[in-house]
Amino acid sequence: MSESLLSGLKILDFSTLLPGPFATMMLSDMGAEVIHVVSPTRPDLVRLMPPYLNGQSAAHGYLNRNKKPLALDLKNPDSVKQVHELIQEYDIIVEQFRPGVMARLGLDYETLAKINPRVIYCSITGYGQTGSYRNRAGHDINYLALSGVSGNSGRKVSGPPPLGIQVADVAGGSLHSVIGILAAVIERQRSNQGQHIDISMTDCAFTLNAMAGAAQIGGVAQTPESSFLNGGSFYDYYETSDGGWISVGSVEPQFMSGLAQVLELPVVAEKGASLNPEDVEIARAALRDKFKTQPLSHWEGIFGALDVCVEPVRPLDKAMQSEIAKERNWLVEVPVEENGSEKQTQIGHPIKFSRSKPVYRFIGQPMPTA
Repeated sequence: MSESLLSGLKILDFSTLLPGPFATMMLSDMGAEVIHVVSPTRPDLVRLMPPYLNGQSAAHGYLNRNKKPLALDLKNPDSVKQVHELIQEYDIIVEQFRPGVMARLGLDYETLAKINPRVIYCSITGYGQTGSYRNRAGHDINYLALSGVSGNSGRKVSGPPPLGIQVADVAGGSLHSVIGILAAVIERQRSNQGQHIDISMTDCAFTLNAMAGAAQIGGVAQTPESSFLNGGSFYDYYETSDGGWISVGSVEPQFMSGLAQVLELPVVAEKGASLNPEDVEIARAALRDKFKTQPLSHWEGIFGALDVCVEPVRPLDKAMQSEIAKERNWLVEVPVEENGSEKQTQIGHPIKFSRSKPVYRFIGQPMPTA
């Protein structure tokens, strides 16, 4: 096996909950060495989150795998001094406090950059380091609400949906932090200088409005069920006779005509490309009625052999047991302790490289003593 992708990168992770830990987990999976600095007096709430496996939170064990925990009371000058010493070697910082907190502790970017000018310092917050919202509290649902994502999603009658995943936290905060950190590392190779990365989860969630945002700027108002991809067409979910659901994404002409042919619904091909509300409702009603005639297994059998962008909606447990999950290694076995024989099932690293492999050394460790 080749050397890990990010061997040599050393990170001090001061973050809690989801966005920062997910980002540093991604980096540690790719070989970065991460020390997770934890408070000896204020436990990360993820540590308390059920269910529990191997005596601790399954979520904590996943989000903090490969990371060495270090308990430090950051209000203690000796702990701050220890961090100042560590950044000579661990020169990438990830923190998730509100703006100003790290400065009060003597651990802000300006202070640490004087000690080590190569330090790369990533701050993850809800609303960024500047602006009138900078000190406001928030969660994923708030960031999606303010960024326009929620306002362009859901149904006119029922409103925006509470999603089953944390889009702003992960797609916004975590993944953009990984991009920013790795970009800064590449730039540092040229300049020999670090820099401060300001990640606002709301900023990042707003950029996810890729198609809708472009349309809005182009003069077409974006509201729920108003466009082809947000419920304003037959591109949607349909209930089956046994209470299952099936997704229909047959938007291209060849897929649309294939769908209409196999379901014997020529009206779908005739009306499907229209955004006229009356035409849309005719096509949707035909599909709703048709899919309601048979159970999900029936439709899986039919569309599993066809290439028309129709797939079943799987509950998470069935998604984890599916053929694609096994083929693409969605789940992996991670040692409970480094070099130990006991393993715990976790979600695997999603990026596949031709030579390099992800690193799964151990699950997130129990709370260390100070």
